Amino acid sequence: MNEIEKGQKILFENNNRIDEKMNLVIEDKSEMQKYQIEKIRNKVILGDSFKVLKKIDNEVFDMVFIDPPYFLQLPNKELKRWTVKTAVEGVNDEWDKFSSFKEYDEFIQKLLLEVKRVMKPNATIWVIATYHSIFRIGKIMQDLGFWILNDIIWVKTNPMPNWLGVRFTNATETLIWAVKDKNAKGYTFNKDYAKKIGIGKIGANIWVLPLCQGEERIKNEEGKKLHSTQKPIELLKRVILTSIKDGYHYYAN
Repeated sequence: MNEIEKGQKILFENNNRIDEKMNLVIEDKSEMQKYQIEKIRNKVILGDSFKVLKKIDNEVFDMVFIDPPYFLQLPNKELKRWTVKTAVEGVNDEWDKFSSFKEYDEFIQKLLLEVKRVMKPNATIWVIATYHSIFRIGKIMQDLGFWILNDIIWVKTNPMPNWLGVRFTNATETLIWAVKDKNAKGYTFNKDYAKKIGIGKIGANIWVLPLCQGEERIKNEEGKKLHSTQKPIELLKRVILTSIKDGYHYYAN
């Protein structure tokens, strides 16, 4: 069993404990041919994204959030901090490894095409990444006809320290917020909420909040991070509450 399979096993076991009470998790199986939106609303489907998306009808989702592989291209060796000599827990998972930019671009394009298909005409999409890949993703999105509404800069209050001192500390990630095409009308933007979370009175496109940490960080049986790029709940809260209708009634045209 590889690390991905181990992580999925632990995640599913944890979800099973929750599922016993709340029935939230659906494990995708090959015999399942199609998912009706009424059956999966408020559920988590555990499985291969490409396989799951194929089983979902066209134009059913109001908003999509994607946290794709970053393709960090880290060297295949253990990284040590110069002074204290402890190991750096970077992103060295199999799911983040690609043979070339071409392979990575094809992966992103395939994913975006499937996601675009399941988005409603007025749905919005959020994609998050670091400088390693966000510019490639943005270019692919524009080539596929997506219309970018904003970029949001997430400023981390507790970024990974800069031990080597050979470049600026990488303390940000970028989120792209977009619609399916330039002519999309009636997408949701909750401006009052946006003003509460962006900097300044106008709610500028900068969010300042910490990395996922403490009890929020999901760990495996050995106490190690279960997912190396787990996002903080506050980040997802902001994404969801600025771009879904429930409880808010502000629409952009």
